[in-house]
Formats: sequence, structure tokens, C-alpha cells
Amino acid sequence: MALASLLFLGGCVTEQRSTVVLTGNIMVDGPNAIEHGPPRDKVLWEYRTAAAAMRHGNYALAKQYLDDALLQLGGIYGKDKDARKARGYFHEEARKTFIGEPYERVMAYYYRGILYWMDGEPDNARACFRSGQIEDSSSEGEQYNADYVLLDYLDGLASVKLGGDGADALARAKKEDRHFANPPAYDVNANVLFFVEFGPGPRKYATGQYREELRFGIPPSPVRSAIINVEDQTARIGPYDDLGFQATTRGGRVMDHVLANKAVFKNATDVAGSVGIIGGAATAMSSRDRTTQEVGLGLMAAGVLAKIVSGATTPAADVRAWDNLPHYLSFAALRLPPGQHTATVQFLDGGGQPMANLTKTITINVPADKHDKVVFVSDKSITPQTL
Repeated sequence: MALASLLFLGGCVTEQRSTVVLTGNIMVDGPNAIEHGPPRDKVLWEYRTAAAAMRHGNYALAKQYLDDALLQLGGIYGKDKDARKARGYFHEEARKTFIGEPYERVMAYYYRGILYWMDGEPDNARACFRSGQIEDSSSEGEQYNADYVLLDYLDGLASVKLGGDGADALARAKKEDRHFANPPAYDVNANVLFFVEFGPGPRKYATGQYREELRFGIPPSPVRSAIINVEDQTARIGPYDDLGFQATTRGGRVMDHVLANKAVFKNATDVAGSVGIIGGAATAMSSRDRTTQEVGLGLMAAGVLAKIVSGATTPAADVRAWDNLPHYLSFAALRLPPGQHTATVQFLDGGGQPMANLTKTITINVPADKHDKVVFVSDKSITPQTL
């Protein structure tokens, strides 16, 4: 009876899993996984598909998926039953509804902010950038300093565009600058805003005896900067933010992501089980006294139960990842007269040389009103584009 009860409490349940056949084309796989895949992975696929949609110029689709994903971020861990289970000893982290590590949640707000600005809503864009900073400043109940250069810089720029004062935000951005981007003073009359990203983003993997340690692999980026050319204007831009740095730090402090409690519990119960089985067997076999033998058998039973508890404990880290994020984020603002303009964006290697086949050509239609023209370009964007 005790064994049966323990197995029940250990969460031995049968789960019907949805499977999705992947083609390798994110614009096919993403919508398919969102519609037919496991519900706990829905936000993950919305993240991935939104990023891909932006690079394809399908901004309406990106907005749809980001809006739904951000809606899921609102208090999900207080209500989601799978998240509560994942915090227990008997359920793996990957069973919880995915919303991502702080850097992943920040990027959802960052992309949505770009799209709001693209739609002529810098006030909503600013709200997204500020929400991103909040996501970066708090993790697992601890408070850290938000340190994205570009989020603060854009917060201030939006404030200036709306007739406010962005001086404090600009000062924070300059203080946080680690890549010598040297964020320039705001130009309220700059009406074409380039949001630029490049390089491969962070990867997740697990280490430790029970794969309980969540680690990040940061692939080196072959692209280190970019040059924007629009007719007689040239802007050379470097990284404002490094997502590899953001994935592995909180407020600049290097973090180790370890599910220590589960790992210690699993190890302790496993050791206790071995001790109980061996000690109980030795006690029962070495004595002819019935009471002593019963004590030995009881120790053996307790050891078996401890082994079962250890086996049911799943401390493995969740390595699901938003795996098509960039490595670096950058930005530039130019003044252009109303009308049609052709822009080229060249991505440069560490030696400052253009990378073959990465140059993007964009036709920009600058409106005659005072609304900003927002241009999003990635080293993975399709080309040419018309905006």
C-alpha cells in the first residue's frame, strides 16, 4: 500500500503527447507547431515564428504571434498547473509552459516595440521597451539592474519624439555601453529609424550529474558591425547590446543556472536508498531473532522506497530555446526627405570587410507627414525589400 501510494504521489501519469513533423522551414513549421504541437511549447514557437516573420517582412504575422505570446507572460507562473508541477521534485522543467529566460522575454517586448513604432505608436513602443527592462531586472525573486543599452536609449528617444525629456534614459544608455557603440545624442528630426541585428544568438545545454545545470553556448559572430548607405548618407554602427552577455549575466554579474534543490534531493534519496537496502539486508541475514529480521526487512523496504523516490525525481534543466535570436542588436537614425529612397546595409566582419552575400537592399518610402519611417533589417532578412 505504501509503495502504491508513493508511486501515485510521485506523479506517474500517462501524457498524450502531440507530435509535429518538422520540415526545416520555420514559416511552415512554426504555424504548424503552434496549431498542433504541445500547448506548453506554443509560446516558444510563437517567439521563433515572429522573429522569422519579421525577417520576411511579414509584420502582421509577427504582431499576431507576439501579442499572443506576451499575453501568456502575464502572471502565467501563478496560474499554470504545469509550472507548479515543474517546481516540484517529480516533474521535469521541460513540462512547464515555456515563456523563456529573461533575455528571451526581453526580446519579445523589443520586437513588439519595433512593430508599434512601425505603426506610428512610439508611446506603445516605449512601454514595450520599459517592460523589457523590467523583465531583465527581475529573475527568480531576486532583483538585478537592467542593463540593455538599446532599451534605455530607445526609451529616451521615444520620450523626445513625444515632446518629453529623454536625458536620464540617454545617460543610462551611455553608462551601460560596453561595446563602444557610443550612443549619440538624440536628433528629434531624424525620421528614418534603422533597427539592425546580426550574428547567431545563444544556445542552451545542460551539464551536471543529473543534467540539472542550465548553461549557455555563445556561438562567435562572423558579423561584428554594419554600414548603412542611403544616397549621400553613411552610418557605421556597432553592437549596442550582446544577447550572449545578457543570457549569462544578471545586471552584469555572471550567473550559474542550477536546479540545485532537485539535484541534491535526488542524490540524497538515492544514497539513502542504497544504505537502507544494504543495511537492511545485512541486518536481516545476520540475525536469527525474528524482531531483528523484521527490522532489517523494514530497512530494506524503506531503501526500496527511497530508490523509487529518487528515480521519480527529475532535476533536468529545460533546454528549450528561442533558437533564432540574433547575437547583437544595433540602431541608427537618419534624416531623409519625403519620397522614395534606396538603402543598402552591409554587414562587416571583424576586420571591417563586407561579408559576402549578406548585403541587404531596401526601398524606403518616407512619408510626407511627421511620422517616423521604421526599418527593420537582419543579416538573415530577405532582400530586396520595400517598406
